[in-house]
Amino acid sequence: IPKKLVTTVSGCADDALAGVVACNPGLRLLQGHRVVLRDDLQAIRGRVALLSGGGSGHEPAHAGYVGKGMLTGVVAGTMFASPSVGSILAAIRAVAQAGAAGILLIVKNYTGDRLNFGMALERARAEGTDVRMVVVGDDCAFTKPGKAGRRGICGTILIHKVAGALAEAGANLDEVEKKAMAAAKVMGTLGLSLSPCSIPGSKPSFQLAEDEMELGLGIHGEAGVRRMKMLPADKAVETMLKHMTDPSSASHLSLTSGSSVVLVVNNLGGLSCLELGIVAGAAVRYLENQGIRIARALVGSFMTAMEMAGVSLTLMLVDEELLKLIDAKTMAMAWPNILVGPATTRREEVPAPIEPPRKAEDETGTGLSTARVERVLQRVCSTLLDMKEKLNELDRGAGDGDCGHTHAQAAQAIQEWMRSRPPPAAPAQLLSSLADVVLAQMGGSSGVLYGLFLTAAAQRLRGRSDFAAWADAMDAGIEAMQRYGGAAPGDRTMLDSLFAAGQALHSLRNPGADPIQVLAAAVQSAEAAAEATRHMEAGAGRASYVHSSRLEQPDAGAVAVAAVLGAVLE
Repeated sequence: IPKKLVTTVSGCADDALAGVVACNPGLRLLQGHRVVLRDDLQAIRGRVALLSGGGSGHEPAHAGYVGKGMLTGVVAGTMFASPSVGSILAAIRAVAQAGAAGILLIVKNYTGDRLNFGMALERARAEGTDVRMVVVGDDCAFTKPGKAGRRGICGTILIHKVAGALAEAGANLDEVEKKAMAAAKVMGTLGLSLSPCSIPGSKPSFQLAEDEMELGLGIHGEAGVRRMKMLPADKAVETMLKHMTDPSSASHLSLTSGSSVVLVVNNLGGLSCLELGIVAGAAVRYLENQGIRIARALVGSFMTAMEMAGVSLTLMLVDEELLKLIDAKTMAMAWPNILVGPATTRREEVPAPIEPPRKAEDETGTGLSTARVERVLQRVCSTLLDMKEKLNELDRGAGDGDCGHTHAQAAQAIQEWMRSRPPPAAPAQLLSSLADVVLAQMGGSSGVLYGLFLTAAAQRLRGRSDFAAWADAMDAGIEAMQRYGGAAPGDRTMLDSLFAAGQALHSLRNPGADPIQVLAAAVQSAEAAAEATRHMEAGAGRASYVHSSRLEQPDAGAVAVAAVLGAVLE
């Protein structure tokens, strides 16, 4: 039995409704019933009231659509079960006594819902209440629907919206009923599932193999029209939309080039937002290629089937009048309040920003020759390439074993960069250019950390040619790495080697200091610091999640930094 985060199995439907009402000041529970009503019932006096509902387990349906501009109230059943006649009748009486000028019941086409809402309607009529019922059947799964007709699924929320906008605008019951019925006839929905669903305390309603998906299933896990092997998202969407619009099917939606539609991409409960976005893009692209205008697109969880990993697509043919009703404002919490406009994959992109020209002082020479810069960089690159396997091996105990790989990527990228153009001799420009290369090509956290270091260090070298500038640059780079990376000396990271070298480079600020001797001392300090990480407890980075008893080798990043500095010295 799948795990569910509920308090009690028997009380989960009531608890869910109580939670929704507790967090939404515009909603109220009807005492003694599983009914949610608008808080401002007085506002419906003289207007048509709209009631809907069904089994629980389809959240945010149905309580999520209660609010000004949509439903007046909803009646919930237990999990996947129709609400009781008594609760439906109580909801009808509550809105009738609030002064509603007629009541429209919007019901999904399931036998239990039709029976219970229909029985409550008849009893309310016997009490003198003007009540009507619209039954929504939007499922396009079956090519030859049986006597029960097409199932009511996610398209029902569009009928809630259309009827709600009409009622809010003051339309009478005849008009609301007529236009809701007309809208229900020009839409279709089809579901696709990658997994079953289950209600709390029960086993899944069906099983799917790891390489299977099911087309056309219902929102309670009822069987679809066929099982098929897993398809990529674009092919799955194409299969769905072709099935929905196939003229040979009695339940198809007729679409022709030039048609205008509202598209609903509905998460059936367990699909990730990433997958949902991919499906939405594929649906828009396919429809556009068929010459269909997607006047509006709604993407999200609108009518679910518990944790089912799946999606449904709904299309409603719209004209300007219907579109205005879809666009009308509502306070219902589950209706997406998004900018009104068509969906398209052909939206013009924002032009990429132009890289600002480098400042003049970046070009300042400091006596370094391009040839010397190239020799130093080639030595650094060859050192890192030779150490690839060693660094990977050091990294396996603490991380994912890719330290050598990422450093080799950086080395190869720098070599490629030097083949394409001579490296700049001005230190500030050189470090800035190297930062661009490693940020673009190195990957991983190391790429960003080196990029931070080089970018910050370059700032301190602008327009300067004194040796002390390199000590300042080292300090600035280390400070930037600490600020954004969160590590400190002693945390068993590449920063340990850098910090030790930086302290040694402070001697460059002394008058008459020999830069080669100072650099040699810095390399020695960096190598000693790297070796010392062998005995440290990791305080930052991926290694911080590994128990210290398993960290028997020096930190790979610290070793790499010491090797780079050694290569520069050589």
